[in-house]
Amino acid sequence: SMDPSTIIRPLLDWYAKHKRDLPWRQGVTPYRVWLSEIMLQQTTVPAVIPYFAKFTEKYPRIEDLALAPTEDVMHDWAGLGYYSRARNLHAAAKAVAANGGTFPADLRSLPGVGEYTAGAITAIAYNRKAVVVDGNVDRVVARLYAIETPLPAAKPAIKARAEAIYMDAANTEPAQLPQAFMDLGATVCTPQNPKCGVCPLADVCEARAKGLQNTLPKKLKAKDRPKRIGWVYWIENTKGEQLLHRRPAKGLLGGMAGLPTSAWVDGKDLPAHVFEGANDTGHSVRHVFTHFELTLRVATASVAKAEADYFWGTAKNGGMPSVFKKVSNLM
Repeated sequence: SMDPSTIIRPLLDWYAKHKRDLPWRQGVTPYRVWLSEIMLQQTTVPAVIPYFAKFTEKYPRIEDLALAPTEDVMHDWAGLGYYSRARNLHAAAKAVAANGGTFPADLRSLPGVGEYTAGAITAIAYNRKAVVVDGNVDRVVARLYAIETPLPAAKPAIKARAEAIYMDAANTEPAQLPQAFMDLGATVCTPQNPKCGVCPLADVCEARAKGLQNTLPKKLKAKDRPKRIGWVYWIENTKGEQLLHRRPAKGLLGGMAGLPTSAWVDGKDLPAHVFEGANDTGHSVRHVFTHFELTLRVATASVAKAEADYFWGTAKNGGMPSVFKKVSNLM
């Protein structure tokens, strides 16, 4: 099979000319690389850019992030989703700050840092060889070697190929190589209609030679997302504030402040109300989470005082998960 050097050299040359101008590629530090990688875990590059700017401006050093109240960090993260990332981010910042601001040798000891993120930091921030395999690398490698096993079963084979490339003697630029793979996957070797005509690896790509570039990697079809339904409540006091609810730390949207809701139940039938005398507005919002689709029907109610995990605040000022922003945009 092909020698990794026939991939590495043309790819690095291409990257030097065509790399994307991304803010975390300026002034590279372990902190900036780690922050960007956590944000990019489940979020697209364009969506991450303003958040990365906000966080690096407000928390220029990891110590600044460590010292911030958890509520501030969660509020600043709102809208990026997957909120356990924000809790882990804060916990990891505290661990690094306690270590004198130095990242530990074992990066995976940090909350929220798995194999991929540890590899990305090792390579990009420290310029040391590491195996960095994300969805872009999966796709590029599956095509380069015409790996026809569907994902996720193909992952070990893809990883073995990627490891051989990353660890090869020709990888003289460990910081650049994973970023080159990512940019190639994001801009040329795209999921649909890959641009083989401008690809630096077209000549060595086995999928292209076999006419399989549009069908690889194969994926097992995901089941249709189950649907859930519930009530969301818009409750105002005489000052025009809304009743908000701090959700429990565990579970979806954990630890985030948002509008009160009923239970979210499977199917099409709305569950019982949480507040007595609630009035159906007839409006509803839909939100797609990773594993299910949620419809929340908006109701109004009156509440004399906020108790337990409830408090009065302003639903319009941001800092809430997107599903609740959709409600405040309606009201």
